[in-house]
Amino acid sequence: MDQSDIPLLAVEDISVEFPGVKALNSVNLEVRGGQIHALMGENGAGKSTLLKVLSGVNRPSSGSIYIEGKAYTFRGTADAIKAGISIIYQELNLVPQMTVAENLLLGQFPARHGFVNHGEMLKRALEIMAKLDEPLDPDEKVASLSIGQRQMIEIGKALLRDAKIIAFDEPTSSLSARETENLKRVIRQLRQDGCAIVYVTHRLDEVFDLCDAVTVFRDGTRIHTYTTMDGLTEKDLVRDMVGRSIQDIYGYRTRPLGEPLLEVEELTGPGLSAPVSFTLHRNEILGFFGLVGAGRTELMRLLCSATEPTGGRILYQGVPVHFNTPRDAVRRGIAMCPEDRKKEGIFPICSVSDNINISSRRFQSGPLGWLHPREETRVALDQIQRLGIRTRDHTTSIVTLSGGNQQKAILGRWLADKIDLLILDEPTRGIDVGARREIYDILYGLAEKGKAIIFISSDLPEVISVCDRTAVMRHGRLIKTFSRDQATPENLLSEALPS
Repeated sequence: MDQSDIPLLAVEDISVEFPGVKALNSVNLEVRGGQIHALMGENGAGKSTLLKVLSGVNRPSSGSIYIEGKAYTFRGTADAIKAGISIIYQELNLVPQMTVAENLLLGQFPARHGFVNHGEMLKRALEIMAKLDEPLDPDEKVASLSIGQRQMIEIGKALLRDAKIIAFDEPTSSLSARETENLKRVIRQLRQDGCAIVYVTHRLDEVFDLCDAVTVFRDGTRIHTYTTMDGLTEKDLVRDMVGRSIQDIYGYRTRPLGEPLLEVEELTGPGLSAPVSFTLHRNEILGFFGLVGAGRTELMRLLCSATEPTGGRILYQGVPVHFNTPRDAVRRGIAMCPEDRKKEGIFPICSVSDNINISSRRFQSGPLGWLHPREETRVALDQIQRLGIRTRDHTTSIVTLSGGNQQKAILGRWLADKIDLLILDEPTRGIDVGARREIYDILYGLAEKGKAIIFISSDLPEVISVCDRTAVMRHGRLIKTFSRDQATPENLLSEALPS
């Protein structure tokens, strides 16, 4: 075989089995040098498992890995790194209290006479940051950097290790528009330098903008590989991912608005640069759009008393309210699903059942605070069935579920409680097309039953397509609220971008 025909990376018949689960089933994949190859599929389809096999975290039950035609067996992550593979995960593996230079060269500090050669370390750090066109101070602590800048450090680490194969796991999920474009520029440069890029994403627009080939997974099996983007459509990928055609992934349903449920008047507090006022009605999904740092999350934390307001007032069901803690807000019917579901949304050491029941136990427990396991099981099974949560059973640890199923379990928690106002902060971030459509349908159903929903999203097509009205924030100010008919990309972006 001509050497030029040998892919830089090939996996053949890779299978991975866990107790009761076949995570990968005889998967084959080829990625060539100078190619960006997308991996797509629903949460739990097997993409992350394959990355863990490539990184040496998981050992396959069967199958082989080839790099430039040579077979490799990885006993751990060090073997994968030595073979030229680098994986850049959503949750970056950096030490926040160490400097940029120290993180870049961690594990391979240059030494002189038995001591770390700081001069050489700074020189190498500056060289690699210059190559990435990222003007970072090598002595700056990583804790002070943005997510996008931290991601550049991870890429720099890969380049310093001479990685030939670099995999990205949902790399833009927490980036601003500017940081996303910068990342794409760097990835295109890596392609030009001959690297093989594996790119895991749920964002269809990124696939068509950036990638040269696509492989779709479903239920641990490779469904199809498209070796060219010519003639490929979004409908083709969605059909392959979910096993059915979804003509409109948003499925918006109209409904008449009800009476005002929440009235915010001249509210001030941390994260806001000007007083904020708006009204939310029953049966309404009100969107909040803005760039990173616009103040959307800070406003929501004020509404549910995760942060104390400094002025203004909140009327809930026509009555002025003041909550001392988020627990008080929940007891009055206001709940928030935070942006970082892993850190602030789930209880990772607990089961799916515990996570669903944690708030509604006050309705289920006896007079002495005793729990009723049978009732909790009933509630958990009811929400699992209602929301289509994919889990082995209700006793499964929630941390083992995919991101989409964790999000649905959090929704199940508030559906089991008596919640009238649900605040969702980036609820579909990192979630596949099929699960997103299921979540949208749940939200439409809640709104039709008289609930009110605040929907924060940085995904412009999503906020336009899902919401009845959209409020735009910029630099801690609520700039303007648009009706559904007025909420065009041009109108929202013109208000969201700095003037």
